[in-house]
Amino acid sequence: MALVQHQDHEAFAVLVSRHLDAIHAFAYRFTRNADDAADLAQETFLRVWKSAGSWQAGRVKFTTWLHRIARNLCIDAHRRRQDATPVVIEEIESDGPGPHAAPEEEELRVAVTRALAALPERQRTAVVLCHRGMSNRDAAAVLNVSVDALESLLARARRTLRSVLGEYR
Repeated sequence: MALVQHQDHEAFAVLVSRHLDAIHAFAYRFTRNADDAADLAQETFLRVWKSAGSWQAGRVKFTTWLHRIARNLCIDAHRRRQDATPVVIEEIESDGPGPHAAPEEEELRVAVTRALAALPERQRTAVVLCHRGMSNRDAAAVLNVSVDALESLLARARRTLRSVLGEYR
């Protein structure tokens, strides 16, 4: 990233190749549309290039800063699209049930997707980030909240999900 801050195109290409898939997947979980996710991922890296000077090593991890940019762009895109469907994140398992899945599995998958979509945006983002393996500290930095506030968001989200999905236990 230090090289990118000095407008090094080759370093930027390496940075993009390392992180593009993760940012595309993150955007896809919000949009549920591959084309929109691709556009948002591209815009994320354009912002990285333009804002490279604002990133400070040691203050926040690069991946946290990158995800914060992507999150803000996803939220902005959602707000611009008044007729858009609610923001939805991917199913609990990325591969989901196969074509021969039992009807009960498909029903549960749909119920989970809808329950996650109904969560407030900050709770949904906390669940997405932590479910995908980001540490609470890094997820809190993406959301620009304390770790305690993030844990509170997660607790409220889990409580809501347990309540809504209780019949599937």
